[in-house]
Amino acid sequence: MTEAMTNPPGLLISAPSSGTGKTTVMLGLLRALAEDGLAVQPFKSGPDYIDPAFHSAAAGRASFNLDSWAMSEPLLGAISAKADGADIVVAEGSMGLFDGVAKPGELGRGSSAETALRMGWPVVLVLDVGGQAQSAAATALGFRMYNPDLPFAGVILNRCASPRHERLTRLGMERAGLPVLGVLPRRGDLTLPERHLGLIQAVEHPDLETAIAGYAAFLREHVDLEAIRLAASSSPKGPSSVALPRPPAQRIALAQDAAFSFTYPHLLEGWRAAGAEILPFSPLADEAPAADADLVWLPGGYPELHAGTLAAAETFLNGLRKHAETRTVHGECGGYMALGDVLIDKDGTRHKMAGLLGLVTSYEKRKFNLGYRKAHLTAPMPGFDSGTALRGHEFHYSSIIEQPDAPLARVFDAEGAEGPQTGSVRGNVTGTFFHLIAEASQ
Repeated sequence: MTEAMTNPPGLLISAPSSGTGKTTVMLGLLRALAEDGLAVQPFKSGPDYIDPAFHSAAAGRASFNLDSWAMSEPLLGAISAKADGADIVVAEGSMGLFDGVAKPGELGRGSSAETALRMGWPVVLVLDVGGQAQSAAATALGFRMYNPDLPFAGVILNRCASPRHERLTRLGMERAGLPVLGVLPRRGDLTLPERHLGLIQAVEHPDLETAIAGYAAFLREHVDLEAIRLAASSSPKGPSSVALPRPPAQRIALAQDAAFSFTYPHLLEGWRAAGAEILPFSPLADEAPAADADLVWLPGGYPELHAGTLAAAETFLNGLRKHAETRTVHGECGGYMALGDVLIDKDGTRHKMAGLLGLVTSYEKRKFNLGYRKAHLTAPMPGFDSGTALRGHEFHYSSIIEQPDAPLARVFDAEGAEGPQTGSVRGNVTGTFFHLIAEASQ
């Protein structure tokens, strides 16, 4: 009888909450393991379009999202198969370990714990022990016992103030029977720059390579890398990449720069795997989309930070308008706003956008829009027929002032409440506030 094929052994780096330092640990661990000669495959649990670029810079391999709310079993298997050829997998959780939505989606509620359990990856819990000592063990033990079936590798104690603080905190962990895999002293210089959607983008970091090398040296000094490697566990190998998303066109002009960069990596991987050609261009550099493209795709990003530059980018705007006369254009979130009529920045300045849709959005009064979305298309969009159900995620701080065009979809949040962010369709142009993750199977 032949042995079942397995993925490389893996771990999931998580924490009780956001802001505990798990991204620093993640990037330092990826780079330290890569420096030791290992092929390291990164993943991100949950709907995040910023962290994977940091992972890729640290590990030298493309990072992909895994999402139990938005993704089907075949798609999760196809994405996990991107670990083929790696020596070890290191995944980063989102928010707190068990945080998810109230109602299940495709396979679950979108928590990092579900990802770890499904993939068989033991959890490394990063604990901020500032302001406590032995009490940190009660927190860790609660996370360990909340789901006893969840594999648990141990803890990394972060922001430890002194050798005495470390001794006392270790006493609590020993009493709770929890392995301590590392102790990181307090370092204020190891935080990554942030803005309103979280971390700045990797492409904007002033010296990302130096920062990651510093994280790796810090982890190498204070974490037992060998113990972490030994704690990693394998999972059964998933199906082939045939389940990756199909391309919406053959030749796709994709906006890619500091204003437009939020596209899930598994989408681009699926498009390329099916033979589509990705033709990148930069609206900020006033580049027009390729004249022979079948589709122009404007991802989300930060157009509000570059609204004046975009409004003055006549080559880009005229090329976009010309393309839309005969062929399809689609925008997501920031890309949707750029296809609209006007974008109002936080200072109240009105910036004229492409005008291909009537959308007017404003950042003058911040409105927080965050969460999973399930969309039932009421009109076709590139790659999908009317009537198709899609799963995605929305994250922005803009308000809708005007949305006069025909709606593209009925859009619901994770609890089934219908919202006003319907997207728009006018002629060959479509746009959505949600970032597409996958077609819904249920």
